[in-house]
Amino acid sequence: MTALFVPETRLGFWFLGTRTWESRVIRVALEDLERLIPAGGRPVQPVVLDAGCGQGKSFKPLHERFSPQRLIAIDFEQACLERATRQAAKDAVSAEIQRGDVAALALPDASVDIVFCHQTFHHLTRQREALAEFNRVLKPGGLLLFAESTRAYIESWVIRLLFRHPMEVQHSAEEYMAMIREAGFRFGPENVSCPYLWWSRSDLGAREFWGFGVPKRGERDETLVNLVATKI
Repeated sequence: MTALFVPETRLGFWFLGTRTWESRVIRVALEDLERLIPAGGRPVQPVVLDAGCGQGKSFKPLHERFSPQRLIAIDFEQACLERATRQAAKDAVSAEIQRGDVAALALPDASVDIVFCHQTFHHLTRQREALAEFNRVLKPGGLLLFAESTRAYIESWVIRLLFRHPMEVQHSAEEYMAMIREAGFRFGPENVSCPYLWWSRSDLGAREFWGFGVPKRGERDETLVNLVATKI
């Protein structure tokens, strides 16, 4: 199997397994995504695909928020899968953990209600293929919960210094939104959020700390995009 993503640095791998990653990043993103779900569009006891599950820190939050009848978790990196298996046991949650490529999913058509894709895309080299696969495996009306760092964040000095990514495939928030629409999903402004969190800025919040304020939407390069898209 050919690697289709860029693995993290040792520091990155360690950080993605911390409680801080779960509480300050995954849970915060899920809270934001949950409020973006269209009215009446939330499935009951869904089949959830965690696309790029990493070390399994999302398993417990996903169970708490969606009570899935099945949670399918896919990642390419074997070290992540081993950690994820241990995390599921520790949290006493059910997860079907598989090694695979999210750009070539070994799942039937229309077999999933929700795809959760959190901070996965900036590691992938076949992003459009992955979106096509998400569309294929989702049922009609199924939801894509997409949370991603943008080019502005990935290209910041601190991320370049500490982490590793395929720089040629990074995109802006608007470009990610266009890609998702082109893949056969629909969403409106009410289904999109662009949080400008202090840790995602190149100055690490120094401008705000010293009282200079935060640039408004339209006056800044967005660093994060959260959206909920529905399969047409």
